[in-house]
Amino acid sequence: MNLFVKQLNADAQENAAAAEEVVADSTATTTAPEVVAAPIAVEEVVAVSAHDDFDWSVDKRNVSLYSAAEKEKYDKVYENTFVQIEDGEIITGGVVALTKTDVVVNIGFKSDGLISLNEFRDVPGLKIGDEVEVMVVEKEDKNGNLTLSRKSARIFRAWQRIMEVHKTGEVVTGTVTSKTKGGLIVDVFGMETFLPGSQIDVKPVTDYDQFVGKTMEFKVVKINETIKNAVVSHKALIESDIEAQRAQIMGKLEKGQVLEGTVKNITDFGAFMDLGGLDGLLYITDISWGRISHPSEVVKMDQKLQVVVLDFDDDKKRISLGLKQLTPHPWDVLPEGLAEGSTVKGKVVNIEDYGAFLEIQPGVEGLVHVSEITWANTPINAKEFFKLNDEHEAKVVTLDKDARKMSLSIKQMTDDPWNTIEDRYPVLSKYQGLVKNITPYGVFVELEPGIGGMIHISDLSWLKRFNHPSDYVKVGQHIDIQIMGIDKENRKLQLGHKQLEEDPWNALEDTFAVGSIHEGTVTRKDDKGATVQLPYGLEGFAPARHLNKEDGKTVVAEETANFVVIEFDRNEKRIVLSHSRIWEQAAADEKEAVKKEAKVEAEKTQKAVKTIQAKVEKSTLGDLGALADIRAKLEEGENK
Repeated sequence: MNLFVKQLNADAQENAAAAEEVVADSTATTTAPEVVAAPIAVEEVVAVSAHDDFDWSVDKRNVSLYSAAEKEKYDKVYENTFVQIEDGEIITGGVVALTKTDVVVNIGFKSDGLISLNEFRDVPGLKIGDEVEVMVVEKEDKNGNLTLSRKSARIFRAWQRIMEVHKTGEVVTGTVTSKTKGGLIVDVFGMETFLPGSQIDVKPVTDYDQFVGKTMEFKVVKINETIKNAVVSHKALIESDIEAQRAQIMGKLEKGQVLEGTVKNITDFGAFMDLGGLDGLLYITDISWGRISHPSEVVKMDQKLQVVVLDFDDDKKRISLGLKQLTPHPWDVLPEGLAEGSTVKGKVVNIEDYGAFLEIQPGVEGLVHVSEITWANTPINAKEFFKLNDEHEAKVVTLDKDARKMSLSIKQMTDDPWNTIEDRYPVLSKYQGLVKNITPYGVFVELEPGIGGMIHISDLSWLKRFNHPSDYVKVGQHIDIQIMGIDKENRKLQLGHKQLEEDPWNALEDTFAVGSIHEGTVTRKDDKGATVQLPYGLEGFAPARHLNKEDGKTVVAEETANFVVIEFDRNEKRIVLSHSRIWEQAAADEKEAVKKEAKVEAEKTQKAVKTIQAKVEKSTLGDLGALADIRAKLEEGENK
């Protein structure tokens, strides 16, 4: 409408004859009819010719004339009324209205935006006229509305600050809002960050609920710009403080210095102590002068102790501590009555193959060698005789305070039983003993502690031969023995078991005479021959060539057959048998009988011939014929 008015005024200025009168007396009412009356004429004028030198700032009333400076000023004011915004942009706006659910914010755009009142819960006393920072979520949604968010703006600003403090290492303050899997959620600058459970404290934390709602200081230790996620740590701050204290303490440390510490952790090899920001290790061997199997036997968790600095390493930040060093070494304060020949009582603290160590008092130990356990000369296993923590009385044999060594003896607590061995165990006397050990060549029998001997495998039985003594007797069983001999110098007894009975070989010599036949069963067989079980518990041996049968086969294991004795040796306790000899001898005997019968028949014939010859003085033809028959029979018998 103004355009038309200005155009008409221009036309009037150019064409009217009385311009001064029009300018002086013209009013809005007088010009209005002109505007309404001829709009088409105006358009025609504009379309016909353009007035490039026309001054648009001058109107009919001559009241719109501006200087160049004023024109530039008003142009800027006019331009500033138009606000150019983009989605995601952060803008400061003013609160223009409040409802029960929303806040109306003006950001100078063509329309105002609504923000939920929930996003202003942290701003108590919000009122109209307050300025707030918001983010343009969407300039114009499908309904033409402007969508703003104060929460998004806060998160964006918070993320900017979080990235900044992550670079600088600045300490931030946050509030633990809730517990989550593996840690806690912390509000930092209005943005949720993650606090892992391992980063809460230098000590392991199991109860996360105790931190919910607390405001604490943190360091941003990790960020992920892609998903805008941050990880914070409270432990890093503690470690920083500890490191500062550690450096201060390390600078003042000296060997031999006594410090007070608190036991913070106990392991199998020692205890870790907190020295006020610096950790030290109290090794298990430096806890007590005596032997301990675990540090918990002496120290407890959170216990305060005075310890001495044994060594430290500035580079590795390691400190070795000692507890026992605060008391004198037990060897330096031995009881006055402890000397060679005295009797002591100790607890078994260590067992080796060569003996056991008895603890007389904490830090003072003595060795009982295996040779000092018993008077017996038989080998003894220290690990079978001693048990850990058992107590024993022993006699001090040697004592060296300078070397801090002591040897003990258990057997010397009693008199040597071998001094009167002949009177207590005379030769040929009979006893019952306990089987203590078995070897391939014999059985070791104990008659009493320190007294014993061996039964040789050959002295276990008169009749049976054993591959191993364990086939006859077992360890732990009792066995009757007879003292066969005494070796006092070497502390050995020669024992026998079969000697308790009469030697059956003397009585069986006639029963198993050479040539006698007995029924036997093959118990074992190999390439050399077979072992045959005979009556009365005896065993014989049949060589392989003597196992052949008459039908060409051989006697096999577990088979029962007749055997003939071909050798009987009482001294060597040996019987040699043969099965083949039985049927071979029968065949030979049969052949010999036939031969004897033929010989007898021949002798009878010769005697008859001689008788006839003696009676006949003269031969007749008939006699000659009879003689010829007799001679033929005689020759036939000789041939046979």
